[in-house]
Amino acid sequence: MTDTDTPWEPPLAGTEVEHLVGALDRLRTTFRWKADGLDADGLRARIGASSLSIGALLKHLAAVEDYTFTVKLRGESIGAPWEAIWEGGPGWDITSAAGDTPEQLYAFWDDAVARNRARLEGALAEGGLDLPAEIADDDGVHASLRRLVCDLIEEYGRHTGHADLLREAVDGLVGEDPPPGWKPTSATTATG
Repeated sequence: MTDTDTPWEPPLAGTEVEHLVGALDRLRTTFRWKADGLDADGLRARIGASSLSIGALLKHLAAVEDYTFTVKLRGESIGAPWEAIWEGGPGWDITSAAGDTPEQLYAFWDDAVARNRARLEGALAEGGLDLPAEIADDDGVHASLRRLVCDLIEEYGRHTGHADLLREAVDGLVGEDPPPGWKPTSATTATG
């Protein structure tokens, strides 16, 4: 197995930036693998009393990606496609996903990840992990880019675990990592 077979693997011995970005990209890839190739029924499937579905997680994580690197990092508007539906109240991203097509759900996530990889790269070039974010606590202490990346890793860790359970319930797919050489089959964008 070569690095080109598993480009999502973080380095064994890299810099702090390489490890944090690598951990985030590994979780992004593992989540996308768990979500890949499902039809509308598969994306809407739920287990137990939970309102979560893989489609809802695709939309939620897309919104979190954009929120993290626009509102929290820069203090800017979240932008398209979220501005028009941001008024939906708490949980709108989870509940509204049931009305979206598979193509829309995969595009939300694929496009958000592509945008935010570029935003993260730009922020790292601008000030590294110590770059102050716009978001601050009540005492005026600003979060660092490091904190935002760590928060996003935590968010993906939680929801990739949910996706593990949901995907196994849909069609039995299990595993910790995508197989070597994996690429999304349901890509909806030129970057996906």
